[in-house]
Amino acid sequence: QVQLVESGGGLVQPGGSLRLSCAASGIIFNTYAMGWYRQAPGKQRELVATITSGGRTNYADSVKGRFAISRDNAKNTVDLQMNSLKPEDEAVYYCNAHRVSGAYSGRYYPERDYWGQGTQVTVSS
Repeated sequence: QVQLVESGGGLVQPGGSLRLSCAASGIIFNTYAMGWYRQAPGKQRELVATITSGGRTNYADSVKGRFAISRDNAKNTVDLQMNSLKPEDEAVYYCNAHRVSGAYSGRYYPERDYWGQGTQVTVSS
């Protein structure tokens, strides 16, 4: 059974910091790109940051320079360090695991996509 369990959300003042963590189980972690997405009320879910199994990162323009994504392939975790938080960062943050079909270490794996249940980040004074 695949599980992505987020933690670390909460209430923070503008300019503050939070660190989100996602613990993955039931997947071959190093065959997946991991990502954080967010969804604010009345808006579509949007990409925040992604990181490949090899550590290549990608960020939404709105968070570049403020957020940092990292992963630990030994612990099957992916973190999102969020600094200089703004009210517009307030949203439910979701962990995502995505695997493109292909060969990994000589074995073929199909495409898969999994989501966590989300964690609320509230930015307010």
